[in-house]
Amino acid sequence: MQDATYWTDQLKKGTLSFSEHVAKIAEKVEQYNPDLNALVTFDPEAALKQHQHTSYKERLFGGQPIPLKMLGQNKAGWQATSASQLFSKATANQTNHFVKRLEQIGFIPLGQTNAPEFGFKNITDPALYGDTRNPWNSLYSPGGSSGGAAATVASGIFPIAGASDGGGSIRIPASFSGLIGLKPTRGTMPVGPDEWRSWQGASISFALTISMRDTKSLFYAMRTSQPSAPYQAPKAEWNHTKETTASKPLTIAFTTQSPVGDKISDTAVQAVKEAATFLEQQGHKVVEINYPVDGQEMMESYYVMNGGETAAMFSDINATREKAVTSKDMELMTWALYQYGEKIAAASYIKALQYWDYLAEKMEDLFISYDLFLTPTTAFSAPLIEEDLQSDSIRARLKEIEAVDEKTAANLVYEMFEKSYHLTPYTQLANLTGQPAISLPTAVTEKNLPLGIQFMASKGREDLLLQVGQLFEANQKFHLPKQIQ
Repeated sequence: MQDATYWTDQLKKGTLSFSEHVAKIAEKVEQYNPDLNALVTFDPEAALKQHQHTSYKERLFGGQPIPLKMLGQNKAGWQATSASQLFSKATANQTNHFVKRLEQIGFIPLGQTNAPEFGFKNITDPALYGDTRNPWNSLYSPGGSSGGAAATVASGIFPIAGASDGGGSIRIPASFSGLIGLKPTRGTMPVGPDEWRSWQGASISFALTISMRDTKSLFYAMRTSQPSAPYQAPKAEWNHTKETTASKPLTIAFTTQSPVGDKISDTAVQAVKEAATFLEQQGHKVVEINYPVDGQEMMESYYVMNGGETAAMFSDINATREKAVTSKDMELMTWALYQYGEKIAAASYIKALQYWDYLAEKMEDLFISYDLFLTPTTAFSAPLIEEDLQSDSIRARLKEIEAVDEKTAANLVYEMFEKSYHLTPYTQLANLTGQPAISLPTAVTEKNLPLGIQFMASKGREDLLLQVGQLFEANQKFHLPKQIQ
């Protein structure tokens, strides 16, 4: 499986024409997408037309096709459904700044990938489009919310795909699908003009890849500082352009504890311990610590944000409709978050964000003593498509959430996500604190399903994440997808 840099070189050298490249991708789409359901739109003609009107040879990625996520990565005139039945006919009236920047550095959008409705899940199963399946084993999910993006890359249809991460939505599918998933520092990627705060800074766009050189090239090409953006990243190594090297031994904290005290899989424990041993062998100092924050309190604050943002979103939607939306217009999880959000007091919302600031300071204090923080990316490998991550009991109570008070609604929402959070408790912290994190594909279970390890760093220190990723890659520690060549 070749990465985007390889295909870019072929395009620039002229050994592969753009039309030939698109034709090869189209063949893979026809062969694999009916089973995977990874792409929900695919438009080779639009890509060919865009290529004809622009010179890409001098651009970094040379006209490399890329799929966009059907959530927050809008291109003018393209569908903009947010994987929601409510917006099944919606189209984007403008191209957002993230997609514009992708195009400026030489990517050509070619299709859109599946996602759960409004991105609320760690699996991809929207009522609008149906389940996306994992190329490693189609009985399993590739994760979410960037599940369609992960499946297009893990299958070999595309070498790179646009993705976004609001609670682990790049890193979770990276872990479940055997890919590299970087969540950059809050404030480093282009935002706006359709959305500026993106879940109060918790959500950020980037991509899923199969090589560290693609990850590094994309990060430094996309990184920006927008004066109009509400969040600005520290410029700790802003002028860094040279090849990342291990110039000094790192001090790395690690833990295999769950943030909420749950049991995690033997594979996840082993993956972290093997990584720690490897790092020590490479001359780095590795120290085991307790998980540094209270996972339940952290997630309670996260759901306050989810609820408040969902209520605000539907307030805007209702303002454009003759009749307010009802539970019939959306999936039950969305309805529950909306109704919870309607009950949240302004003071509760502000306190939740203040708690995020406390967590950010706590983690930055940790990074005074340690360069990196290592955990599993996910506690378990991918769940089966048929696995029920809720229950009939919780679904019945969620249907009555409109009638309960704020505290009861908060408990219902926590319970609604409890099984999902049990699978993926490690990723949300970086979203709340704004710090960068990367998932590396270093482990495979006995059932031949991938599982990643995660490194977090201080804000603005993606260079350390790239450095450690390159170390694992150079020593053949990655288990990348091999099914489709």
